[in-house]
Amino acid sequence: MLKQILCIDDDPITLMLSKKVIAKAGFSELIITAQNGEEALSYFNTLKYSKDQSVEKPQLIFLDLNMPVMGGWEFLDHFITPDYDEFNTINVVVLSSTINPEDLAKAKKYSIIIDFLSKPITLQMLEYLKNKIEL
Repeated sequence: MLKQILCIDDDPITLMLSKKVIAKAGFSELIITAQNGEEALSYFNTLKYSKDQSVEKPQLIFLDLNMPVMGGWEFLDHFITPDYDEFNTINVVVLSSTINPEDLAKAKKYSIIIDFLSKPITLQMLEYLKNKIEL
């Protein structure tokens, strides 16, 4: 079981369902959510500047691509910069409602993306990811 994951998606229903499935599967103790990339970067900035060294960072990010304010690709472009070096070991799973071949090809350019899966999160998907990241 992971200690903490971050789900980034602009759809509150998707976030709610994701949290329920993740909890039911015993996949993570804590599920943090953000509604767009900008909100997620703010969360990481809070972690970065926290004086509390016991603050956990997420071990996995579920990332939607198409969001208002700041989408998934723009989030990734910021997240892989030196500003966020201390978080570059966090694995990212892209969750998209459409699997576009161009997006699949683009995802391969980001070493932190470990998979590209179709929404919604399912128990089978989490079982697959458990094996992939050796939980």
